[in-house]
Amino acid sequence: MRRSFKFLLRPTAKQAVALAACLDDHRALYNAALEHRRIAYAKAGVSVRYGDQSAELKHIRADDSDGQGRWSFSSQQATLRRLDRAFAAFFARVKASRTPGFPRFKGKGRFDTVEWPKDRDGCRWDSQPGHPSVTFVRLQGVGHVRVHRHRPVRGRVKTISAKREGHRWYVILSCDDVPTEFLPATGAAVGIDMGVASLIITSDGEHLENPRHLAASADRLAVAQQVLARTKRGSNRRRKAAARVAALHGKVRRRRLDGAHKVALYLVRAHDVIAHEDLRVTNMTRSARGTVQAPGRNVAAKSGLNRSILDAGWGVFLRVLSHKAESAGRELIAVNPAGTSRTCAACGHVAKENRVTQAGFRCVACGHSAHADVNAATNILRAGLALRQAAKAA
Repeated sequence: MRRSFKFLLRPTAKQAVALAACLDDHRALYNAALEHRRIAYAKAGVSVRYGDQSAELKHIRADDSDGQGRWSFSSQQATLRRLDRAFAAFFARVKASRTPGFPRFKGKGRFDTVEWPKDRDGCRWDSQPGHPSVTFVRLQGVGHVRVHRHRPVRGRVKTISAKREGHRWYVILSCDDVPTEFLPATGAAVGIDMGVASLIITSDGEHLENPRHLAASADRLAVAQQVLARTKRGSNRRRKAAARVAALHGKVRRRRLDGAHKVALYLVRAHDVIAHEDLRVTNMTRSARGTVQAPGRNVAAKSGLNRSILDAGWGVFLRVLSHKAESAGRELIAVNPAGTSRTCAACGHVAKENRVTQAGFRCVACGHSAHADVNAATNILRAGLALRQAAKAA
């Protein structure tokens, strides 16, 4: 099993400057390789491949020994592979008749990670001898950077990445052969319904609170963004104001992720089988059609709903839940959510009129009444167990 471990870096002032230079040089390499591909195709009709650009790296490094030559050859190859994947995704979208989205040049705010594809090839994890209580990561051109390792690393370190988030630096380890740590069986199964008023509603009738982290920070964000809007482009004041806005958004993101981990761990520890809605959050949060001149119906309401869904972090939670369930040996079942909120959990009658209010459910056929989300979670559990039984019988 492959898992990633993310730790905060504690670079010195000199190392922070070197990390920023490493990131900028890799971004410059990405943009130069993209421009090379564009010009070659526009001027000569030639498609440049990853192998062609990788072969030119040694000449680029020799001509720029104080710039590109400082960094790991493998990390630069990883940057070129990143561009190659962007083109592969572009051609796949074209083939599927979707909006193409041609690969774009990366500004400072759109390139935040450098990857070393192999441990001990331009990088080394925990390479400082004689310090059992202190962990370091060695990066070529940067040196031994101290790591705040808050938990043990399991498995075999495969790739190492350095990532900048605001003014913080992180190291991300992608590890193979991470052992599964099975939890004791509980014999319990649960269905969960995702919501906005409550983040999770279980088939047992439990409501887990939605913290609404973005809404809680809305006032401070509004003030910070107003300050940013009044600054002059290119000024130091604007740079500091933009860093303040980014720091506030980063805090919201970290709180949301922390909450998702805690709720997912609670569910995984208490249940052997968890059934959830197979949600397409990206499709659900698409903007409503309409313009200022010819607005569509309920555009403002749809915008508010989208904001609430994204603030709840359904996609983040489901991803964390999937990883924790796999690591603990639990069974996770995704259920088609269509009709679960309109179906009576007692008699199975499906009707729009069953949903009396946002929170109220009363079946027009049998009279069964319950909280609408608990009724939906019960239907999700029943559908999940049916899928599980069918899979076993097949």
